[in-house]
Amino acid sequence: MLIFRGLYSTGKTPVALTIGNFDGVHLGHQALLKQLRMAAQQLGLPTAVLVFEPHPREFFTPQEAPVRLTSMREKLEFFTTLDVDRVYVCRFNSSFAQMSAVNFIHVLYESLAAKFVLIGDDFRFGNRRSGDIALMEKIGGQQGLKVEVMHRVSHNDVRISSTAVRAALSKGDLRTAQRYLGRPYSISGRVVHGDGLGKQLGFPTANIQLKHNRPPLTGIFVVRVQGDGMSPMQGVASLGVRPTVKKNGKPILEVHLFDFSDEIYNKHLRVDFLHKLRDEVKYLDLQSLTQQIELDVSNAKQWFIQYD
Repeated sequence: MLIFRGLYSTGKTPVALTIGNFDGVHLGHQALLKQLRMAAQQLGLPTAVLVFEPHPREFFTPQEAPVRLTSMREKLEFFTTLDVDRVYVCRFNSSFAQMSAVNFIHVLYESLAAKFVLIGDDFRFGNRRSGDIALMEKIGGQQGLKVEVMHRVSHNDVRISSTAVRAALSKGDLRTAQRYLGRPYSISGRVVHGDGLGKQLGFPTANIQLKHNRPPLTGIFVVRVQGDGMSPMQGVASLGVRPTVKKNGKPILEVHLFDFSDEIYNKHLRVDFLHKLRDEVKYLDLQSLTQQIELDVSNAKQWFIQYD
């Protein structure tokens, strides 16, 4: 998969293109990419995805923007598994935000050499979201750009969307989130050094670097961890601010792996969240916290015995 930073295409190779934020790369996104791949094969074109960084709502209203489900690296990893040929990462800044809808369409066929564009039925673009499907079909059609619309994907009359996934995760409903994603929700990152408290308490943890300070879920979870050539491993994870030992702390993802003692600093791991055990709690002392961790580990192991 080729990755381009910016709105340009080397060699002007014609492409079949889709556009969006693809946060979470859920089943709706996957259906869109499948339809794009089918159209591209019929036209003899490589597939291409145009994504924005940061999310437009993070640019305009950072305090009100939704939490991210996936980092850019995670999106790119998912695109690779879904056989995307090219990804264009567009820097969303004030200059791009002011681009007119007509000029944006020109960029698609002039800079990205798009011959086919597949968009969702609610897609809007250009300054103040002034562009719509009808405008793209009109302007694009004049330049030989074929535009196709992908309609929403639903489950039990609920539209599968990033918003629906966030809502499920915020409630700890991992089963519904998995249903919308087509896989367990996961967070991937590099293992970094922590403060060593877990080891001190008898439960050493791998601290996974978070790319953003607002994870879409918090609590204590049953997890499966894999990556960097390692076999999948069972464990229990804490994702939160650790109120027992920190005041006004930032969210931290710590994973205790069962029957594991290898050195894994700097390895890049993916943590699959399988089941929520409980919410994060502030305990009176470390002894009480240690007793609860012992119970969490026992409950997580029992979950694997019963459901895995």
